[in-house]
Formats: sequence, C-alpha cells, structure tokens
Amino acid sequence: MQVILTVMVLALTTFAGQAGSTDSRSVSRQSLESRRLLRIDDTGVLPDSAVGEKPVDPLAKQLVKSPDVQQHQPEEKVVGVDSASVSLTKMSEAGVAKPTLGFTHGFVASLSMIIVSELGDKTFFIAAIMAMTHSRFTVLMGAIAALFAMTFLSAMVGYATTVIPRALTYYISSALFAVFGLKMLREGWVMSEDEGKEEYEEVQADLKRREDEIEKQSMSTPDVESGTGFRSPGRRFLSGILSTVFLQSLTLTFLAEWGDRSQIATIILGAREDVFGVMLGGFLGHFLCTGLAVVGGRFVAQRISVRTVTLLGGVVFLIFALSALWFGPGE
Repeated sequence: MQVILTVMVLALTTFAGQAGSTDSRSVSRQSLESRRLLRIDDTGVLPDSAVGEKPVDPLAKQLVKSPDVQQHQPEEKVVGVDSASVSLTKMSEAGVAKPTLGFTHGFVASLSMIIVSELGDKTFFIAAIMAMTHSRFTVLMGAIAALFAMTFLSAMVGYATTVIPRALTYYISSALFAVFGLKMLREGWVMSEDEGKEEYEEVQADLKRREDEIEKQSMSTPDVESGTGFRSPGRRFLSGILSTVFLQSLTLTFLAEWGDRSQIATIILGAREDVFGVMLGGFLGHFLCTGLAVVGGRFVAQRISVRTVTLLGGVVFLIFALSALWFGPGE
C-alpha cells in the first residue's frame, strides 16, 4: 500500500513539473513576441512603423542626435578656376580692401619731383652760399624748417581739394604735370650751359647785399645789454638756433620757395596721391637737396649743369603726367 502511494506521489510530481515547464516556455515565447512587435528600448516604446527595422545602438543614436557632431560637407569647387583667384574673389565680396600702391606711388613721385626741381634751384644756392660763411648746422636747420613747413602746407592744401570728385582732380593734375613738363623742357632747351653759374652769382650778390643791410642796422642799434653777461648753456643753444643766421636762412628759403615749381607740384600731388606719402617723400627730398647744398654746395654749384637738371625734370613731370593713362583715378 505504501509502495502504491509513493508511486502515485512521484507521478503527480513529474506531471506538475512538466506542466510548469510548458507554461514558462509559453510565457517566454509571448514575451519575446511582444518585444519583437513593440521594440521597447531605453527611451520608451517606439511606434508600430518602426517594427521590422534594424536595431540601433543607443550610443550611436546619441552621437547622431548631438548638434556638435556634424556631417562634413565637401567644398564646392569651380572647374578651371584657381583657388587663389577664388580666395581673392571672396575677399572682395566680403569687403576686404585690396592692397594698393597709393603710399608708395605718392612717396616716389614726391621724392623724384623735389629732387629734380630743387637741384640747382634758388633755394639750393641760398643754402650753399650761406653755408660758406656761416654755421652749416644753423643754415641747414633754418632751410629745413622753412621747406618742411612749406611741404606740409602745400600737401594739406592739395588734400583739401579731395572734396572735389577724385576723377576730376586726377586728370586736371595730370594735365598740369604735362604743362610743367613741357615748360621745363622748353626752358632747358633754350638755357645756356652757364645758367647755373649765373644764377649762383646772382644769389650770392643778393645775399651779400642783404647781409650788408643787416650789419648796418646792427651797428646803428645801441647796445642795451645789462647784467653780468652770463648765460646758461640752454640759453646759449637757443640763441644759437634762433640767431640772425637761422632766421635769415628760414625767411629767404620760405620766400624763395613760395610759388615755386616744387610747391605747385606738391599741391598737385597732395590732391591726387596719398598725402602721407607725398609729405614724407617731400621731406626726404628737401633734406637730401639742402644737405647736399650745405655740405658741398660750392663744388656742386660749379660742377652741376642746371640745363641738364631742368631737362631731366621736364621728362620726370611728363612721365607722371602720362602715368594717368595707365593708372586710373582709383589706383
């Protein structure tokens, strides 16, 4: 009897185990089927339209959705166009100013104009003759002060005309350069070889007459100095700079330069070229010419051919006049 009961218990236990295994397998199949249909991931339940798509890695989804990661777009290239030209085109369209030769052209034009105009000019002979009998440094400082002031004023007068349309001032100035060039060529053509020596002697006689007048005035003026006569080094230096020789060199040079060919040329250049280039070129040109006159004025005055310098100056003026046909007003 006990054996029969034991067999029945074992049979019931086996049957119950088989039924439980079948139920668990059925539940597993249903769970897999529901997951396959609904595709539940860590972000939620996807719509039914996503059923059947290939599963996507969540990390890959985050990388795709991130705004920092952008797909590289290849640059569009124009066939037959150089990359440098494309860059220049983009720079022009972006409003970047294209490099110009305004400063350099104004500097070279002013420097060359001053040199060919001042060599053998009246201001050149004034500095040369005064440096023979007076302090070279004082004469140089007086002449340079006058010439620098004249150059600055002339360039600014020319720059003030920029309120007029640039094209108009550009071609008018070019026409004036042509007139000056032709005039200088004509003067040089009819000029004698001894023109420089004659002008040198004329300036020398004029300066001698002025110095005699100043000496007579100083002799007729009574001496009213008082005190011990001791002067500080700074006062002696200032009196040496602002001496009669300095003032004479300054005034004579300024008056001789007023209305001169070089002044008119500087005004014209200030109207059509870069004003800073014109001023710097004028300063350097005047310094070179005046320095040459002060250091070796007599030798240069006796050896230089004013006729040759005048003809050369006419050619230079004509070259800059004809440059208007090559360079436009905007260059």
